[in-house]
Amino acid sequence: MTSTSMGPKIGGYRREVDYQKLGPALLIASSLILAVRTAKWPPTHSDGLSTVDLDKEVEHSARIAKTVLSHLTARYPELFQMKDMPWFVATDEDVPK
Repeated sequence: MTSTSMGPKIGGYRREVDYQKLGPALLIASSLILAVRTAKWPPTHSDGLSTVDLDKEVEHSARIAKTVLSHLTARYPELFQMKDMPWFVATDEDVPK
């Protein structure tokens, strides 16, 4: 018995958020949060590495932005660009024997 299967059979498509397109949104959101949180800091200039306080603020801003985007994509996915993702039909070859 030879198999002429060309791969898994697509049963249909479902719409879901295109997470690959959220990178720029995450970058912009975390940058805005960082700007607001550090707006009243006195200006400094250093040729060395960034200060520990600034590193903590960058991490915190990114964490806040990820949390907000996660909340929005879970509850309001229609706000974001969507893509069609195929779902596949199980065959006899997929069932363990």
